[in-house]
Amino acid sequence: MKKFLKYFLVVVLLVVGLALIFNRQIKNALVNQMTNSAVSSKIVSSSSSSKKANYDFKKITAVDNQLVVSAATGEKSDAIGKIAIPSVGLKLPIFAGLNNEDLVRGAGTMKEDQKMGAEGNYALAGHHMSDESLLFGPLAKAKLGDKIYLTDGKKVYVYKTTLKTVVNKSEVQYIYDVPGKKLLTLVTCASGEAGEVDRTIIQAELVSTKSATKANMKYFE
Repeated sequence: MKKFLKYFLVVVLLVVGLALIFNRQIKNALVNQMTNSAVSSKIVSSSSSSKKANYDFKKITAVDNQLVVSAATGEKSDAIGKIAIPSVGLKLPIFAGLNNEDLVRGAGTMKEDQKMGAEGNYALAGHHMSDESLLFGPLAKAKLGDKIYLTDGKKVYVYKTTLKTVVNKSEVQYIYDVPGKKLLTLVTCASGEAGEVDRTIIQAELVSTKSATKANMKYFE
């Protein structure tokens, strides 16, 4: 009887372990599918999407199963732009604000009325998942000098990475505007695990602005 119970317990633990493994794999696969679908969609004007956007960074939650299901089955927001970092394989849609369901599918703008390519600090937040190929996970591999491309569908804005650092979530000064500068700041928000307090910061400066063409829009495909 003791031997039976021992083997039964081993089987139960094995089944539970496999369920947890595949549960994470399924969650990551859904996030990847939603991101690819959103980055392939048409870009809409930021003015129409910003009205219903939430910009409260404190309300961002970690990516759990419930949030992934909500993002997959709920109403989808339109992308107001796209971001690509070819050196680390990052391609994501950009959404207005920090709505949790949108952040499961891409990056979100951190401040109202910020504009790509303009003087100021265009700040984007995105999740850092346990799978570093998803969402803002690739930022872990980013290096100084990397080119970052943004588009609003009409122009392509090219930035060059000038800063990479890891800070506590309380250090919000990196998203502030700097007079005379045209900055882009990427911030990892809550990770795929609850309780994460560190944030990766990538900052870049604008180096060129070009009209959107077939050639340069390939960065986002």
